[in-house]
Amino acid sequence: MKLNELRPAEGSVKANFRKGRGAGSGNGKTAGKGHKGQNARSGGGVRPGFEGGQLPLYRKLPKRGFNNKFATNYAIVNVSDLNVFENGAVVDLEALLAKKIVRKALDGLKVLGNGELTKSLTVKAAVFSASAKEKITAAGGQAEEV
Repeated sequence: MKLNELRPAEGSVKANFRKGRGAGSGNGKTAGKGHKGQNARSGGGVRPGFEGGQLPLYRKLPKRGFNNKFATNYAIVNVSDLNVFENGAVVDLEALLAKKIVRKALDGLKVLGNGELTKSLTVKAAVFSASAKEKITAAGGQAEEV
């Protein structure tokens, strides 16, 4: 291969589209802007969301809610979901992610007390509800805050 034989890959280079350069180009005369009107003028056109002077949708809808960027977002698991583990197993966020009980780790794990727990487990989480802690210890397990 020589320098004069180098070529870009097939289909990777596209010729520039030159507007308003004669009828033969397929885009002469009005250069794709149609006839007259606001959009045909220089600097013409309207901003995004403009509805012709009618009260726009973004002003009709009420302002609602607040998203606290400092809030801790926990991955939530109920004690009934922990029955899939064997007796004496150590249940933490990694184990739950591996079993696909939790999809995303987020800012830690929170265990809630919905349902019944029949296995004796060691559960490691950032936060436990009072009823979850009670049910885990009642089943003969341990609730450890990490």
